[in-house]
Amino acid sequence: MVTGSQHFQTNMCKRRDFCVTNEEEEVDPVPTAPFRKPPGSPATPPAAASTAGRRPLRREVILAAALALVDERGLPALTMRRLGQVLDRDPMSLYRHTANRDALLDGIAELVFDQLVIPNGEGGWQAQLRRTATDFRALCLAHPNVVPLLATRPPSTPLGLQPLAILRPLEQLLQVFLDAGFAAPAALHAYRAYFALLYGHVLNELQESVADPDETEHLLRLALHRLPTGQFPVIRQLATELSHYNGAVELELGLDMLMIGLQAQLNPKPKTQQKPPPKK
Repeated sequence: MVTGSQHFQTNMCKRRDFCVTNEEEEVDPVPTAPFRKPPGSPATPPAAASTAGRRPLRREVILAAALALVDERGLPALTMRRLGQVLDRDPMSLYRHTANRDALLDGIAELVFDQLVIPNGEGGWQAQLRRTATDFRALCLAHPNVVPLLATRPPSTPLGLQPLAILRPLEQLLQVFLDAGFAAPAALHAYRAYFALLYGHVLNELQESVADPDETEHLLRLALHRLPTGQFPVIRQLATELSHYNGAVELELGLDMLMIGLQAQLNPKPKTQQKPPPKK
């Protein structure tokens, strides 16, 4: 048998905004006295203390934790769940600050590029590009697990919508080439050639660094000399050079070659008119 009160509640529950579950219902008709802490109790309850000790969840905090995670464990280890564990937060709360993993990867690239400071033009444009290259190499070696993200992954947003931290080095380096005397289209080509060298060098240096650290120079030369002479004569000839690698020196040599080419673009040699062949 359904009482009038039960019938009223049943009809009201048909309207979603009136239907309340038992877990949501809190009725306390008896006034309660204000809470007083016992003598000697901590100033903050333990649960509140653990919450108060955590940093406020902001995009900057999330990106810093993501970068630290990638530095330590590599890009494949970066998931929203694992990042939530690092931050001691529900992974779903991260989506309020970053839309998805792609946005998170873009943010990591932004965070790294924001550390790249283009130096002033003291010493001329070539010296400026050399100092930038040295700083870029140091930045990449400090975050080697991020380099594939910077060099190979296309951004999830068009160029015009990318963060200012990523656009700023592009703008500043284009201005370096313009100030050096390059026309605008040529400055863009020079910038692309310059960064192609930087990315290629860093990827190559990291590839060199992952070799077995226990492999001695003598063993490496011995292995190279065992290659078939007829198939790999040049590699065998360069066995000593291949067993040595100095990233800083290699970068300077690459920059030397690039600067020669860029300078030639600024000061092209006048074309000599060929004399017509003598008439017979």
